[in-house]
Amino acid sequence: MALPPDRPAAPPDHLAAQPGPDHSAQPEPGRAGQDPTAGPVGFDLDLTLIDSRSAILTAWSEVAAETGVEVGLKAVEGRLGVKLEDEIPFWFPATQAEAVAAAYRRHYVRLASSLTTALPGASQALDAVRDLGQTPVVITAKHLVSVGPSLKAAGLTVAEVYAHVHGLEKGAVLTRLRAVAYVGDTPQDIAAGRSAGVQAVGVPTGSFTEAELLAAGADTVLSSLLEFPAWYADFRRGSGRSAPRPAGR
Repeated sequence: MALPPDRPAAPPDHLAAQPGPDHSAQPEPGRAGQDPTAGPVGFDLDLTLIDSRSAILTAWSEVAAETGVEVGLKAVEGRLGVKLEDEIPFWFPATQAEAVAAAYRRHYVRLASSLTTALPGASQALDAVRDLGQTPVVITAKHLVSVGPSLKAAGLTVAEVYAHVHGLEKGAVLTRLRAVAYVGDTPQDIAAGRSAGVQAVGVPTGSFTEAELLAAGADTVLSSLLEFPAWYADFRRGSGRSAPRPAGR
């Protein structure tokens, strides 16, 4: 079934996002200073800071109903965290990818306000970084058009957003920012942190367990972001940091 005409295409990722600017194309290096624990702290968005599971799966249900194509929601759920463009080929041919992405985002933006919440400890985690004089940064596979409504629905505010990056692309952003840590819920997030040589902090609030995140190489796994402020305070004192390792090791 053909997809109906959609609104104009979403803006490219290098445009400013709400509530903060997006720099996914070419982020500028940060200044970590002499203290190796001082610098930006990156956070994944979906299932790390926000519970967007219902919004994502409901948007996929709407796409399935609109197109007449059966989409396996359990399979989608198991891959939460990937770019939309990497999920679409499991269900649609390449010739329909652009139209499906536009339809999904149309539904997602409509649904985000009522189906998105902050995960426990999210606001406190962002504040913990700010309270010690550093910058929390969102680095996400989500498209920029979906980030602002998601953060607004969750009541979270960040000054900087790097959108539409996944896996080692996130690692490149962390390196350019001279970040000191990355917090995420997937093995790919852990790989991003390790590739940048920063502290890779896992939270099993998505589809992966503590054991799976540790097996992926996490330096530490917190049960939720409620534990982040204490971990971060220890990290800044030097007691929460593992021995330095080269990037990618």
